[in-house]
Amino acid sequence: MTVRPVVFLGPTLPAHAAARVLDADYRPPAARGDVHRAVRDGARMIGIVDGYFRQAPAVLHKEILWAIAEGAQVSGAASMGALRAAELDEFGMTGVGWVYRAFRDGRLTGDDEVAVAHGPAAAGYPAISEAMVNIRRTLAAAARAGVIGPEARARLAAAAKALYYPDRSWDRLLDTACGCGVAREAVAALEAWLPEGRVDRKRADALVLLEHMAAVAADGAADGAASRRVAYAFEHTVFWQDVLDRAAAAPSP
Repeated sequence: MTVRPVVFLGPTLPAHAAARVLDADYRPPAARGDVHRAVRDGARMIGIVDGYFRQAPAVLHKEILWAIAEGAQVSGAASMGALRAAELDEFGMTGVGWVYRAFRDGRLTGDDEVAVAHGPAAAGYPAISEAMVNIRRTLAAAARAGVIGPEARARLAAAAKALYYPDRSWDRLLDTACGCGVAREAVAALEAWLPEGRVDRKRADALVLLEHMAAVAADGAADGAASRRVAYAFEHTVFWQDVLDRAAAAPSP
């Protein structure tokens, strides 16, 4: 039985860095059936950072609702976790961090804002593209620092958003910036500033989530999760049956 918290993690933050903040059972990005299986393994505290959406069916809202109804505390941030938390916070899922709040408040709406292309599990899920949220926060920081002006910031953000998410990178963006109407001087200034100024908002939010979970665990609050009652009736549907079938077919980690 799993007694440690379960955290679904991938390209946003290496597991070895996460383990310095929270002693947890770190599992690959969440796919459909994984949250159900974590609860069946005994987890009473679950954190979702990364999740699959293209290589495998995404974690369903339904299984998160089931986990909460079963008494598990489910939290999310940074990537897939922020998306699901923004959609389910009214039903008991906890969201933390800037990305979660931006989705909750409607300042961000597209799933591609957090999507990245990444390498395999054996290599530690290295990100091979840049998340749009990281680009947005970096451009905002550059503007605050006076590196670029508001017009250049807006043009660069629009150019990045127009790229397909696996193609987003700083090299690609800087190479095309002049063609988007950004002055060469501004491009050069941004390029020189990036090594020290680049903002990794997803990583920062993942760390906030782990710190939140560590604080909850230290308070012993997760032990009383099962005594809470949800305000919804969980219904068995064909989608839920698909989760059960997938969970039954796959072995526990």
